[in-house]
Amino acid sequence: MADIQLEKIVKKYGAISAVHGVDLQVKDGDFVAFVGPSGCGKSTILRMIAGLEDITGGTLRIGGRIVNEVEPRDRDVAMVFQDYALYPHMTNAENIGFGLKMRGWRKNDIAPRVKSTAKMLQIEQLLERKPGQLSGGQRQRVAMGRAIIREPSVFLFDEPLSNLDAKLRVEMRTQIKRLHAMLGTTTIYVTHDQTEAMTLADRVVVMREGYIVQAGPPIELYEKPNCRFVGEFIGSPQMNIFEGTVDRSGNTPQLLLGEDAIEIGELPVADGTRVDVGIRPEHLLWSTQESAKLSPVVEVFEPLGSDTMAICRFCDQDMTARLEPSIQLRTNEMIHLRFDTENLHFFDSETGQRLATDP
Repeated sequence: MADIQLEKIVKKYGAISAVHGVDLQVKDGDFVAFVGPSGCGKSTILRMIAGLEDITGGTLRIGGRIVNEVEPRDRDVAMVFQDYALYPHMTNAENIGFGLKMRGWRKNDIAPRVKSTAKMLQIEQLLERKPGQLSGGQRQRVAMGRAIIREPSVFLFDEPLSNLDAKLRVEMRTQIKRLHAMLGTTTIYVTHDQTEAMTLADRVVVMREGYIVQAGPPIELYEKPNCRFVGEFIGSPQMNIFEGTVDRSGNTPQLLLGEDAIEIGELPVADGTRVDVGIRPEHLLWSTQESAKLSPVVEVFEPLGSDTMAICRFCDQDMTARLEPSIQLRTNEMIHLRFDTENLHFFDSETGQRLATDP
């Protein structure tokens, strides 16, 4: 196993910069997920770590060794691709053991390693079949087995579950997390799916336009996003964001949201400033008419069993509230909600950066 250090990593394609001076340290044994919209640079970083892309500038270390000019085969990393990259003419056993064969291992030494790896992945009964005879989830397990059997210092996953249906994605997330707990290998996982990143990783790195916007434990990014972009990107359904105006004319500062208002504590902004306030769907609380702070109209509701999503209109935009499943809703019905004021997020309307509030 090994730690990974990215120091001022830059990637350019001619005059176009894809990655801008990224700094990051991945500790030995960590599971780190890179997440962000398409084109943000997350897969480019993964490919630079693997040695599949040249590094334009900066220093990359794996296990303390500078590997900028080291060939991919000599970096002691194993990569699992989105499209599995299996050889269709080989059996699954041959696919799993191929890396060892290329390193000069004898057939009798490869066979027991293949069997033990397949047992770990629960695909022992599939070894004599070929990839074309397997489901997507089974092919992905074979691809993972080919990476695991080498016992590398680093695992790299490039959107490995994006071709699977929803049920298989959940199953494979569990399998990947279980394997990391068993093996403890340093892992970097790239995905556009923030749910995958949140459920799998010890740390999540959110990227945008070639920059790291925020990195930290999943719960930290969820509960204290450092900017509006992270607040909206992390969490499903996403955070509700409304623009309001700070009003300091009374005894208690308020944020005016259309005809409604909420107390805001001591935000470091002047009277009349435009501020974005964010609130997650579960922090919009069912209320009586007397104590309600807002009374939106339900446009759509989605009963999910464990809870019900109410999509309403508020301040001329959609607002999603996560409510108890026992609450009965009707389309075009006015409901009464209040803000959980301890879980409000305030952002600068121009920069999108988080605004500090007094504890």
